Parts: sequence; structure tokens; C-alpha cells
Amino acid sequence: MARNYLDWNATTPLRAEARAAMMQAMDIIGNPSSVHAEGRAAKALIERARAQVAAAMGAEGADIIFTSSATESAALACAGRQMHCAPVEHDAVASWCVNDLVADHDGRVSVPNPSQSTLQLANSETGVMQDLPQGLALSDLTQAFGKVPLAFNWLGADMGMVSAHKLGGPKGIGALILRRGFDVTPQMRGGGQEMGRRAGTENLIGIAGFGAAAEAAARDMANGVWDEVAQLRNILETALSSGAKGTISVGCNGPRLPNTLCLIAPGWKGETQVMAMDLAGYAVSAGSACSSGKVRSSRVLQAMGFDEGLAGQAIRICIGPETTKETVLRFADTWLAHYAKTLARKVG
Repeated sequence: MARNYLDWNATTPLRAEARAAMMQAMDIIGNPSSVHAEGRAAKALIERARAQVAAAMGAEGADIIFTSSATESAALACAGRQMHCAPVEHDAVASWCVNDLVADHDGRVSVPNPSQSTLQLANSETGVMQDLPQGLALSDLTQAFGKVPLAFNWLGADMGMVSAHKLGGPKGIGALILRRGFDVTPQMRGGGQEMGRRAGTENLIGIAGFGAAAEAAARDMANGVWDEVAQLRNILETALSSGAKGTISVGCNGPRLPNTLCLIAPGWKGETQVMAMDLAGYAVSAGSACSSGKVRSSRVLQAMGFDEGLAGQAIRICIGPETTKETVLRFADTWLAHYAKTLARKVG
């Protein structure tokens, strides 16, 4: 049975450009901290990738600190700070903050004190995008980077966090972006790597893949690739909502990521939907990948005002540039057939 991957917010397929850059990096034997020719070659590769990431996200002049993940970036950004957020934030951020900001039913968050708050640009479960206030302490840019136009230097935030595997790069490499002149307290000590903010020999192969993926993602954006993805998402959304009355398309009243559809199907548990679609050959999820496998209703949806029952009946469908119109229409037919059977069993 052919598999159809519809979980791009969890992770993306590795780009050919990233794979090629990583293969090339494997042949560089030097330690980036060494001063000899081999070390300088490794260091040059890291700085090239840093420039690629900066250019792709409009962060020229900012400090880009390579980390192991957006989760580590969140820890580096938040440690030692008293920050506020809404419960719609990813666990990597919310676990460090006072969760006292409020999201409305469309997932939009008001931030009364930006300098002591963090607010994601886009939510991984719903795709809902926020208007970031100037002077924000931190923004999770992980889902937005590579999918929507983004210029860190224009956001007005002190810090931003991103992850390579969300835009076609390898897993296990991320970055924290700092407004020039802003600083953080190192959490990993023992060396002067990454401008003294993150000790340890750099992940040369991962960084090379990150840089190449970021450059390719920026090129896709300029070529309108994600506009085409948005059209496919809208086709899928229309097919599901018109074929199954009573479903709820979360966040559809405001700006969303172009590839994301969060759908609540009353009477059909999210995890059951995921299993049924998996058996039918489709990879979807019932929430963020980091919380999948945990038997609980989405706290993001509950923070938006959905009760626990409805929050537990949602799935997330995330498509990408490799997704075809035929795939989304076949998925819609398959999902609708399973949903009709589920409701018929309940009636019977």
C-alpha cells in the first residue's frame, strides 16, 4: 500500500540540497575550533550556514546561535527569566513560563507586557498566526520559518527560535536568534563556541544541512510554492467540511499557515482517526508531534475555549509542496467514508 505523508508540521522530508551539503560536510575532518587549515575549513562551513540562515529569515546583523533543537533554544532563551505566555504555546516554551495570557476562540493572543512575554508566530496544531507586538521578548518562529514571509529584523523581538527539520533540514539542529546587543546566559559551559553562548563542538553536518535547507526554503517562498500549497489546503478543507456537516475547522476565521488544517469531527476521537487513516495509508496526527502518544485532549484547543470532549476529537492535517491534488482528494474521500461509518455505528 502506498503511503501518503500529511504531517509536515511534525517534520518534513529532507531536501536534496540539505542532503548534498551534509554529504560534503562529512568529508571535512577539522574541528571548527582549530586554527590550522582543516579547522578553518570547518569553521568556514559553519559561518556560511549561519549566513544562509540569516539571509533566509531576514536576520542579517543578528546573532544566530546554533543549538540541538528549537527546544534547546527555548531553554537557552528562557532560563533565568520570568516570562509570560498563553497555553497555546508549544510545551518547549510553556514549561518555562507563567501561562497566564489568554487566547480567544480563534486562537489569537493579547500581550499586555511584551518585554516579559513570549508569543509564537504560528501554532503547530492549528496553524493560527499571531500579530507580534513590538518589543516582544521571544517568539517561537519554528512553524512559520520557511512557510510564510518572515523577517526577524522587522519583528521587533529580542529573540526567536527555529528548527531545521521543519523546513527540509536534518533533525537535531536548531538555532536561537538574538537581536544584536541582546544576550543570554549560557546553559552549556566548557568552551567558547557559538560566541560563548553554547559550549560544545558544533554539529558540523547538521549545521551544513540547515544552511542549505534554509536557502532552498527561501527560494521556494520567492517562487510562490506555498501559495500553491494553500490552494490545496483550501480544496481539502472545502471537501471535508461540505462532506461532513457539523465538523469544525479551527482557526479558519483568521490568518493561518498555508499548509495546516485542524479539524474537529464530533463523535470521532482524534486518536481513533489517526489510527484509521494510518491503516488507510495516510500519516496525520492528533496534535503536535511532541505530545502525540499522550492520551489527553489538546490543551491548545482547550485554551481556545473548546471543551475537553471536542478538543479530543481533533486531527491535524499538514500538507507540503510534494502533496498533490489527487492525494488530498483521495484523503478526503477516505476520511469521509470512515467518519460516516463511525457515526452510523453510534446511531445503530
